[in-house]
Amino acid sequence: MRHPLAQMLTTAALAIALGLPSQVLAQDETPVDLRILAINDFHGNLRPPPGGIRIADPDDKTKMVTVPAGGAEHMATLVNQLREGHPNNIFVTAGDLIGASPLLSAMFHDEPTVESLSMMGLELSAVGNHEFDRGKDELLRMQNGGCHPVDHCQGPHPFAGAKFHYLAASTFDKATGQTILPPYEIREFEGVAVAFVGLTLKGTPEIVRPVGIEGLEFRDEADTVNALVPELKAHGVKAIVALIHEGGFPTGDYNECPGITGPIVDIVKKLDSAVRVVVTGHTHKAYVCDIDGRLVTSGGKFGTLVTAIDLKLDRTTKEVIGAKANNVIVRSNFYAKDGEQTALISSYDGLAAPIGGRRAGSIKQTLSHLPGDAGESVLGDVIADAQLAATRSVSDGDAVMALTNPGGIRTDIVKQEDGIATYADLFASQPFRNQLVTLTLTGAQIKAALEQQWSDPNHPRILQVSRGFSYAWDARKPYGARIIAARLSLHGKPIDPAAHYRVTVNDYLSVGGDGFTEFKQGTNQQVGVYDVDALYAYFQANSPIAPTRMDRITRAN
Repeated sequence: MRHPLAQMLTTAALAIALGLPSQVLAQDETPVDLRILAINDFHGNLRPPPGGIRIADPDDKTKMVTVPAGGAEHMATLVNQLREGHPNNIFVTAGDLIGASPLLSAMFHDEPTVESLSMMGLELSAVGNHEFDRGKDELLRMQNGGCHPVDHCQGPHPFAGAKFHYLAASTFDKATGQTILPPYEIREFEGVAVAFVGLTLKGTPEIVRPVGIEGLEFRDEADTVNALVPELKAHGVKAIVALIHEGGFPTGDYNECPGITGPIVDIVKKLDSAVRVVVTGHTHKAYVCDIDGRLVTSGGKFGTLVTAIDLKLDRTTKEVIGAKANNVIVRSNFYAKDGEQTALISSYDGLAAPIGGRRAGSIKQTLSHLPGDAGESVLGDVIADAQLAATRSVSDGDAVMALTNPGGIRTDIVKQEDGIATYADLFASQPFRNQLVTLTLTGAQIKAALEQQWSDPNHPRILQVSRGFSYAWDARKPYGARIIAARLSLHGKPIDPAAHYRVTVNDYLSVGGDGFTEFKQGTNQQVGVYDVDALYAYFQANSPIAPTRMDRITRAN
């Protein structure tokens, strides 16, 4: 590759030889400035999420502070401000715009979120794993519009589909061998072509409903991009931006990147040198990194940050010659509300409020979904207890225990001043609306299912368990032998490997979601109520709800 300085000198010499005016010479030497605005993992948070964003205290970096942040009304204002003074700009995302959404969006199958971001000027988005929560056909409806096939048109106006374009370079239809959506889009800025490639994480099949992705193949992220590079170069593209729904785990603050680990590190190191910028997501962590000489960013989660990426593009080589980024907090107590966004939200809220505002019960203090050292959480205990209560009677399933996956518990139930918790509060913590399934497993199968909590050793998924059931695990043991059999018990009695137990899980787990394939062996399945409705009934019967003692799961070392 020619050195930029040498290229500039060559251009200057040519201009002088041709007798071009000095202002033309200066114009030719001036890089093209491009501002990319990016978000990821919005998850339908049209309103500011409870808890805002946690950042290092500017006055004492050893402490953390909470900053009110997020909300589509405030984000739209910030996005418009960040565009000012940057005639070359584009708004993109790294996926998971929808799915696992609060009631206001989920009640309408996330149509409000797609409308909101379209109105905001979003142009391109990678497809995240949550875009597949309801299957490929529903994703295509999000892109193309039309009424829901079952619930029909519920919103205040017909759903027209996304004005932005979804990109899915690594997701192929096995029957046709083609991507289900366009793999990339090329945009030109003052004569310099920039390609944006969108990718879903390769591990999508392990974390979504198998039925929703039947017939689809999710290929390696880096291999997919690298295979496209010759095609893009044939179109004159020398600058490539990857939008990848996969991420990493840094240890620093939201604009830092110390000690980042996770899948994105190896992905970036494998990428062709033409890829200079990688916008990431999935892990819900915020960072601005230099990995292998490339700019790698993430805007955290729930619309609390907008990443402003500034590129300098060489007019002659068409390459990226400079790149920097800054994560800007969407401060909900600072940025004014955008009027168009307010009107859109109000139109949907008028339909959703009577349902979401119903009083479920009350809580004595915030119910946290964050796990302790053993993997157990306060809210996980409450949800598992609610699911057992909903399926304990003989007619409802005759369950003796309930197990639920931590990924289905999305946020805390935060205590308000009056202590009241609404249906919307509960829905925010359990937004997938999975049905409960009670099935019969042997004691040996229960242990085998618990062993599968470490099927991904880098990111264990510790199941939350109902009152009366307890177990201990040993991290020093190898995969498949971490559950201590002698400490696996129900109401103080050891679990008998040969005995049969009625166990309640959600329908996601029952079909092997999150790698828990052992649940597929369950027999005599009985389908029950939705998980959030079980939680609502539990709150009504047991309020005020207080945190329980977290002693159901024990880590032995």
